[in-house]
Amino acid sequence: MIESATTFAFACFALAMLMNLWKVVTAPDVADRILALDTMFINAIALMVLYGLALGSEIFFEAAMIIAMLGFVSTVAYARFILRGNIIE
Repeated sequence: MIESATTFAFACFALAMLMNLWKVVTAPDVADRILALDTMFINAIALMVLYGLALGSEIFFEAAMIIAMLGFVSTVAYARFILRGNIIE
């Protein structure tokens, strides 16, 4: 039962990742693309955690934390670039 639930969760997050990729490519505005990219980071974190649970390895949880930090910093940098035109003052 657990294997089917894990497989279903993998499929759901992979489908969400593909839909976010489609939104990144076809979004009319840059802000929409940034939001879709941020959501892709969240889906990547979920996939890493699920993969770590499936394998029983702790290294994937640490990788998910690194992806979370990079996602946050890149989203803030993109938003700041759109608002001000530069990232570093």
